Amino acid sequence: MKPIKISLSDYVLTGGGANGESYDHKTDPSVMLKLYFPGKISQPLDEMQMARKVYNLGIPTPEPGDYVVTEDGRYGIRFKKIIGKSSYSRAIGEHPEKIPQYAREFADMCLNLHKIELNPKEFEDVKERYYRLLEENPFFSVGEKDKLGKFIADVPDENTALHGDLQYSNAIFTPQGERYFIDLGDFCRGNRLFDIGMVYLCCYLSSEEFIEETYHMPKPVAMKFWDTFAPLYFGEGIDLKEIEETVLPYAGLKTLLIEKNTQCPMPEFRAALKSVL
Repeated sequence: MKPIKISLSDYVLTGGGANGESYDHKTDPSVMLKLYFPGKISQPLDEMQMARKVYNLGIPTPEPGDYVVTEDGRYGIRFKKIIGKSSYSRAIGEHPEKIPQYAREFADMCLNLHKIELNPKEFEDVKERYYRLLEENPFFSVGEKDKLGKFIADVPDENTALHGDLQYSNAIFTPQGERYFIDLGDFCRGNRLFDIGMVYLCCYLSSEEFIEETYHMPKPVAMKFWDTFAPLYFGEGIDLKEIEETVLPYAGLKTLLIEKNTQCPMPEFRAALKSVL
């Protein structure tokens, strides 16, 4: 796929994240731009292709447009902009009194996503992704890697659609009640607990400072969101402590990705793997 050249002077910066920045078009309100930081070429192309595949499955996500490159060599993706949207993380931070409503809506989105069965020939198994991360990780010992590898292998196989980075900042809604998933570059298939582990990590395992800065809410609010969301997703008859014990090692496995990005061990996340190690 050949990128279309664009001028960044036609856009205005609206936000940023770990991999890049987001922009709105100055004269066309229907266009938004996700632009990766310099040096990232294959990542936006991979995300572009995945975004198109996910959109074609009928999963609610903004329609991808073009694969683009700016004058200074930065690559990105144009999407059809969702007018008036708000992320669930931002909305929770601004209106914590609405946690019951937002938790129900987010749980419904997750349950609907996890009802979808994917063709194993077309989408990567999440286990293969974790095996690669485990092999590349320089901070776990050989014995620890053996235990983690066995845990991953023993997880029941599923062909369930997974967001791959399921957090409440990657789900948006409009005043009209439309809901969409965004940032689907890690979309894959596998056991849904890998997805739900990320939700738990964002609410409970992340530091107070990180939750404030990234999700725009105090940590107690994030914890309350999980405590409300979990019974809605798993069923009211299941004890919350039992749910947490089930999900905890899947949240802890995310340390493999975090350590790859930070290039240092993350003991606060590794602690969640104590039942495995």
